[in-house]
Amino acid sequence: MSKPETVLYSQKLFYQLAVILLIGVFIYLGHGVLVPIYFSILLAILLLPVTNLLEKLYFPKILANFIAVILALSFIGGVVYFLSSQMAAFFKDISSIRAHLAQHMSDLQNWAVQKLHISTEQQKVIIDTARENVRQSSGQYLGQTFLSVSEMVMLIVLVAIYSFLLLCYRHLIKRFLFAVFKSEHKERLEQVMLESKQIIQKYMTGLLMEMAIVATCNSVVLLLIGVKYAIFLGVFAAVLNIIPYIGLVTGLLFTVLVTLGNYSGINEIIWIIIGLEVIHFLDANFLMTKIVGSKVKINALMTIVGVVIGGTLIGLPGIFLALPTIAILNVIFSQIDTLKPWSILLSDDRENITQKRILKHIAKFSSKKK
Repeated sequence: MSKPETVLYSQKLFYQLAVILLIGVFIYLGHGVLVPIYFSILLAILLLPVTNLLEKLYFPKILANFIAVILALSFIGGVVYFLSSQMAAFFKDISSIRAHLAQHMSDLQNWAVQKLHISTEQQKVIIDTARENVRQSSGQYLGQTFLSVSEMVMLIVLVAIYSFLLLCYRHLIKRFLFAVFKSEHKERLEQVMLESKQIIQKYMTGLLMEMAIVATCNSVVLLLIGVKYAIFLGVFAAVLNIIPYIGLVTGLLFTVLVTLGNYSGINEIIWIIIGLEVIHFLDANFLMTKIVGSKVKINALMTIVGVVIGGTLIGLPGIFLALPTIAILNVIFSQIDTLKPWSILLSDDRENITQKRILKHIAKFSSKKK
């Protein structure tokens, strides 16, 4: 490669990195406006099959769009009501859980004195310092909690309104996009739109199915172990499980802490860790690939980086939106020649070696048995 060509490629890479940086700044500054719009786009695409079905049944377009949005809100309301009813019993016993955790903390302190030779006075100073920091910031955290609840209600309202309007004006938006780009790019644009729609629909519906199956398996395992609040903990762990790599650890840690607050033994904790880890292994190697499919094929490194960047820029919504965003970007990059290297960076073309080996052993075992 000649020197002018090297300089040209370096300039292109610099411009691409500069655009990525500017987009990040734009998202960080305008996330209050962009997040509801993004969620509404995902919801509108997810509801497209429902509206198309209703229109085929001779419903007026506006009524079909309105019914689809109402069905989505009803589903969200049902999930929130279910979780709230499960959480009510949990919060009633919060004082008992705290007392059991205090007992475990006392046992841990005694162990630290005997094994680590840390005196109770030193431990008391550390605990008192941490408690004072929590007390001083509790008012701020409480205010943030109420603010988060009000923001969540506003987010749901805005998403419902935006989704309805996007469904009503979807053909107008499509004509606008075709008018913006040149006629020679029309075929690529249509391919990007089609693949993006398929990815979002497959990812979102698959994610809901996967979450329901994992929640059921978690709840059954916890019920068999005899864990209190088994259904709540199972559903909560399944909801957190949709956050790649981070959700599993968070859900497992929360379940262990709550169980420690209700039991004095350690056997239940061991069985909880084994049970949830087995479910996660089956989910990651079989359920996720079969239900969500191979369309969302992003490597683990870029998934974690995307989750961290999304959480840093816009908080919790960014964590949930990271994976579908990366998948859509991968489709767009694959259709643009100058951006294809970025598609290579995001993609994961490796086969699932663990799944392949397990299926191979199962096939061998079945053939020997015959």
